[in-house]
Amino acid sequence: MRRFLPILILAVGLASLAADFVRLPRPFTQDVCSATNATGCIDTRLGLDLQGGLRGEYRALPANGKAVDAEGLANIRTIIENRINQYGVAEPLVQTQGSDRIVVEIPGVTNEQDVRSLIGSTGRLDFVEVPPARSNEVVPGQSIPVDLQVIFSGDQIDSAVAGFTQAGERAVDLTLKPDGARIFDQYAAQHYGEQFAIVLDGIVESAPVIRATSFGGRAQISGGFSTQAEVTALVTVLRYGALPNAIEEVSFSKISATLGLNFLQQSIFAGAIGIGLVFIFMLLHYRLPGVVACLALIYYALVVFAIFRLIPVTLTLAGVAAFVLSVGMAVDANILIFERMKEELRAGKTLVSAVEAGFNRAWNSIFDSNMSSIITAAILFYFGSAVIRGFALVLILGVLVSMFTAITLSREMLRWVVRQPWARRAAYFGVNEDEFTIATPRAASKSREGGASV
Repeated sequence: MRRFLPILILAVGLASLAADFVRLPRPFTQDVCSATNATGCIDTRLGLDLQGGLRGEYRALPANGKAVDAEGLANIRTIIENRINQYGVAEPLVQTQGSDRIVVEIPGVTNEQDVRSLIGSTGRLDFVEVPPARSNEVVPGQSIPVDLQVIFSGDQIDSAVAGFTQAGERAVDLTLKPDGARIFDQYAAQHYGEQFAIVLDGIVESAPVIRATSFGGRAQISGGFSTQAEVTALVTVLRYGALPNAIEEVSFSKISATLGLNFLQQSIFAGAIGIGLVFIFMLLHYRLPGVVACLALIYYALVVFAIFRLIPVTLTLAGVAAFVLSVGMAVDANILIFERMKEELRAGKTLVSAVEAGFNRAWNSIFDSNMSSIITAAILFYFGSAVIRGFALVLILGVLVSMFTAITLSREMLRWVVRQPWARRAAYFGVNEDEFTIATPRAASKSREGGASV
């Protein structure tokens, strides 16, 4: 396994470079990567505070003459947030305001009308009977005639997921509750070969033909989905059900970045200064191992940024702060290793043995400290708000990658370096000449490590 490690490190580095700087299609998606469709490409997503987006304000309307209460307003907020998250918009800010208002802020949205329709939809789904003589009146995308009979409503849907038919067409797989399954099977047995309409908020979404006399509680909506986004939008509305109260749009507008491009540039500049000072410290204090640590940190930054683009992670200023923090933690691992190396050299070990002992004996401390950080970040991720979750996710990814680079890349580089004759000098490792001499087994000619072989 050890002999394949350099190949793995090189492969990960090259893949990260490609993901960072080359426009590539995003894996595991059916969207096409093109100049007009960036959703199918590997790219960097910025949060609302860095790139702006959309802001909408909605009012919850009374239901049956009764105004919405605090619990109902909280339920509306949760459903809207779930809809937006399922739709693929990262880190939305959805919050209540006053006694009946919901404020929605969404970063970097281009399909404004689709999102507005998704948020404002009450999500009422009906399965409607379509007599053969009136099939020409039922057209997808148009209103359903009001006098047609409802077979059952969407509250009988247990789950809805995106799927595919046996022919490979996009579809939505439905699982019905027991009452809905019984009603639909009775209807299908009497109306085999006829159409029925799937109606969302009074608009016909699909008018499929019944192809079985019994479904056993499982049905599939297929046909009429030209893109995966249409499937996702329908699944989202069905999965999270109807809003407890209808809502009306009070305002909806585009907003600029809350901190602005200049603030982003200043933040990046400040982060670069901090990382630069870390590099200077490592070079001055640890000399040659410090050079290795700096190269490993550059590799680390390329890998982490590639992961951010692949997932993708929405970068906010909180995320940038988490990334800078993870760089500092990656340096901590190298400091533990290098200090342990110095102790091993002063204890009389050869340079090669000191390197191996430094990594082996520092591993427990590195693992424990990083796992503590990961556990803390995981708690923040599961119980925090959207902004806090973004910070926690970036921190978790950074810590995991830093463990990989510190224990694999830095180790492999140092193993190669210490075997080079030009590297066997005490000044290169931040120890005194007499300490380095004591640490080196002497040959018959009492030559120092600089002329010895390992």
